[in-house]
Formats: sequence, structure tokens, C-alpha cells
Amino acid sequence: MSVFADRLRGVVGQTLSGLPGAPDTARPIHVAARSLADAAEVLGGEWREQRGQRFMVLDRKYAPGHRHGHVAVADTLPPDERTWPRFPLLNNAAAPRKEGRMLFVDLETTGLAGGAGTYAFLVGCAWYQDGGLRIRQFFLSDFGAERALLEAVREVAGTSGAVVTYNGKSFDLPLIETRFLLHRLETPFSALPHVDMLHPARRLWREESDDDQDAGRVMGRQTGSCRLTSLEQTLCGYVREGDVPGFEIPSRYFHFVRTGDARGLAAVMEHNRLDLISLAMLAAHASQLLEDGPAAARTSREALGMGRLYERSGMSVDARAAFLRAAEHSDGDAATRAEAWRSYAVISRRERRFHDAADAWRRILELRGCPPGILREASEALAVHHEHRLRDFDAARTFALQSLHLNTTRSRQAATQHRLARLDRKLGETRAEPMPLF
Repeated sequence: MSVFADRLRGVVGQTLSGLPGAPDTARPIHVAARSLADAAEVLGGEWREQRGQRFMVLDRKYAPGHRHGHVAVADTLPPDERTWPRFPLLNNAAAPRKEGRMLFVDLETTGLAGGAGTYAFLVGCAWYQDGGLRIRQFFLSDFGAERALLEAVREVAGTSGAVVTYNGKSFDLPLIETRFLLHRLETPFSALPHVDMLHPARRLWREESDDDQDAGRVMGRQTGSCRLTSLEQTLCGYVREGDVPGFEIPSRYFHFVRTGDARGLAAVMEHNRLDLISLAMLAAHASQLLEDGPAAARTSREALGMGRLYERSGMSVDARAAFLRAAEHSDGDAATRAEAWRSYAVISRRERRFHDAADAWRRILELRGCPPGILREASEALAVHHEHRLRDFDAARTFALQSLHLNTTRSRQAATQHRLARLDRKLGETRAEPMPLF
């Protein structure tokens, strides 16, 4: 570990030497005792010591009346501070439920590359307690204290029943679990059900593209971005002022490690706290939306996302109702309505509600501006329906011909040609039958 620390000091020194305002020569990573005392005062934290290693803990309590935009903490409180009724529906993987509170986790790290060389210098944890929201942040001022910090994080996580993150499935949890493994410590998160709110948020509130910033609309409709800061603005009405950009956070931390000046980290701590508050309120909003049902959906995209979450959880009745609302919502564009009718048709067919499925496929063919792929699928489904269920070979042939023009691959064209040949044969046999004599 000492060799690795020496190499890291060299890398950080080289990085800092190229930053604006940094001295020409890099100094070793160390923080003087006086600087540490000043850091605790500047950041509003206190030092914890364990086996001779010190790290900082910052505790904040947000009362029920605290408002984040137009949403108060009291508006998001779960029953008995554990979980909301339909919160498990947001889980992206089947996992057994565990007794305990929800733990919201967000990390600030020394880089975005991940791997063994990336440290989580700030581990932010939040949970509901005594009618409010409590946030505890663990700050690593010295790399040598990482083990002690991780043990403190494990104590907090050990009393939790689920962990909630934003993009934590691909970044936060793998990174911190790597840190536990490097210290030969058992990670407390592996046994917990994990809800990564990024994925439900994409289902519920993403438009066609996360990069399309012009997709934002008035009258309560969401923008195209699923960044947490964008969603907190849209759903909570909270606009951050003076927030530190994410790309700037590692350099601020390295500046502190190198000089002991913690003033630049105050904004980083606040950035992390705001992320945790927004994460809790986003999870509460999504869970309440699923509890209220499809009628509560404000947009067609929102209703469509609800239907997918219901469907994945096996709640077919709610899923069909959500897809129907998405298809008939007044704000829906052709692509959203087509996807909603398609989802409604698929789930109806799965439940052997063939008449409802066929009606949904027909609605798709009536849409102007419908995506060609969904048009082709609807034509093929109606060809199958009329051939095998209604025995209407003329109508089946019409739909098969329509799908032939929409097929883009040779295999699909060959399959449709085979269907047409079979239908022509059946039509020939039907017309060749002798007329009954009276």
C-alpha cells in the first residue's frame, strides 16, 4: 500500500501542477494538524478517530417543514420511515425484501474512470428519521484512514433494508464495493436490495433523447434530460444556484489534500447533500405515482413508463390501464401513442384477449407518423389474427401485403412471401369449393 500511495502522490502532484493557480513544483500529499482543525470548522464537521486514523463526519438534519423547491420533506415521508407502499416496483431486479430503513447513497470520487485507483473521498448517506431527513457524510481527508471510514459506513448500512442510488448500479456501488474488497472487508451492500433510480426515471420522464435540451415543454411536461439536477428542477421546482460542476470536484479535493485549504470543499459537501435530498424526493415521487395509479400520470410518457414498471412486476391489470391512458392522452405524439398501443396489444395477446389486441394493432395503423417498425409489427400481427383466428384470408392477405412493403430484411421478406403463398393457396381452395345445390 505504501508503494501505491507513493505512486498516487506523484500522479496527483503532476495533475495539480497543471491546474490554474497551482505552484510549479508539486509538494507531497499531507495536511497539517492546524489545517485539519480549520477544515472541520470550515465544513461544519467533526473528526472521528479509529485505530489512530481520523476522518471527518458531517451530520445534517432536515426538518419535516424543510422545502426543496415546492416539495417539503413531510410530503415525501414513507410510512414508519421504512418504505413507500409500491417502492419495490422500482427495483430493476428481483431481490428479496429486507427489514430496515431505506438508505440513500451518493459518492464523490477522485475520478470517473473507476477501478482500484479511484477513491470515494466522500460517502454521503441519507435516511428518514423522526419525521425528517437525516444526512451523514463521511469525508476522507487522508487516504490512510480509508479503512476506518469504510467501517463507519458499514455500521450505517448494516441497519438498512434497501439501498437507493442514482446511477449507482454502474458506478457508485461497484466503486465502493471495490474499496471494501481492497481492505478485505465484507461489503454491506451486496446483501441489500438495490434500487437505481436512474432506470425508473428514464422510463417515466425521459423524452426521445437525453441530449435534447429543447424537448422541455410547459404545462408540467418534463425535459429530455434525466440528469438529477434537471429532474429536481422539473419535479420539485428547485433550481441550484452556485452549484459546483461535477468535473471540478476531484480537483477541489486534490487541492485540499495538497494544501489543507478546505474552503473549496464547502460547495462539494453542499452539492452532495442536494443530490441526496433530490434522490429521496425523486424516489418518493415515483413511488407515490405508482400508488396513485395511471390516472395520476400527467403526460403520455409518464403513463407509458408506469405501464412498463407495472408490467415488469406482473401487475397486468394496472399495466393495461397505464398503456391505455398513455395511448389516449391528449399530449402524446405519434411515436409515444404507437408504443403505448403496441405495449397494450402485446400484454392483451399474452392474456389471450385477442380482440383487444387486434383493436390496438388497428389503432396503430390509423396513426399518422407512426414509426415504420411498429407499423410492420402491427400489420404482421393483424395478418396472423385474421388468418388463424378469424379465418378471413382476404383480410389476412391485405395485411400481409402491407407488411411486405415495410420489411427491411431479407429474412422478414422471405417469411412474408411464404405467408402470402400459403394464403393464396387457402384462397384458391376456398374458391374452388363447389356451390351448394338447393
